Order: sequence, then C-alpha cells, then structure tokens
Amino acid sequence: MKSTLAKKDSVERKWYLVDAENKILGRLAVSVAEMLMGKTKPIYTPNVDTGDFVVVVNADKITMTGNKAQTKEYQRYTGYPGGQKTISYASMMAKKPERVIELAVKRMLPKNKLGNHMIKKLKVFRGPEHDHAAQQPEKIEI
Repeated sequence: MKSTLAKKDSVERKWYLVDAENKILGRLAVSVAEMLMGKTKPIYTPNVDTGDFVVVVNADKITMTGNKAQTKEYQRYTGYPGGQKTISYASMMAKKPERVIELAVKRMLPKNKLGNHMIKKLKVFRGPEHDHAAQQPEKIEI
C-alpha cells in the first residue's frame, strides 16, 4: 500500500461557516482547531498546513459550563517588571467576545510557525453578519 504526503501547493482549501450561538466554548474551539489544522481531511500531514478557512459568527452568544463564566480569567504579560495583567471572562465578553474564541482556538494549535499560519485562516465576528460572502462559505453544524 502506498501512502502520499501532502504538498503545500496541492492542498485545496474550502471555506466553512460556523454559528457559535448557544455553543460551549471549549467544544467549539476543538472542532474549529481541527478544521484549521486539516485533521478532518484524509490528506492530513503534520508538517504541512492542510486546513481550511473557518468563519465563526455570533461570538457574543457563546456559553461556558459550570461556574467558569464567573471565575475564568485571562492573563498576559507586558514584558516589564510587575506587568502581568489579568482580565475576567465577563469583561472580555463585554469588550471583545471574538477575542475569547480566537484565544481558545489559538491555544489548541501547534506552538510554532505553522500554528501562526493556521490561526490566520480563522475569521471571528461578533454578530450574525460577516465579510466573507464572496467566498461562499459552506455552513456546517458542530
């Protein structure tokens, strides 16, 4: 039996539309990360970006299970002494709900140049409208 390895030029990319309304954040992020990496395709190769483009709408209607909506915090570091900043999940959802989904998906991708390339194929929008109607994304249910 002969196995084939995908080449960067031979990968065919599709566009998918995902509605995040009433979806659980972690479960949605896993499915989106798999599509971005290309793990849903039979030609998946770990060292080649074989993934598709994903458009996520209704990011402001995402949910979390349990008590995480009140206790979860996001941390970042400015690089200066005493520069650790924390922001709660509730205030992040009020200001930038699309950033919550982007962070959840980005942290599930590889931590290298390939992962940086994969995250650029993710497009997240706060409401039901998006800018990528010209690409005719295929709506899928997660």
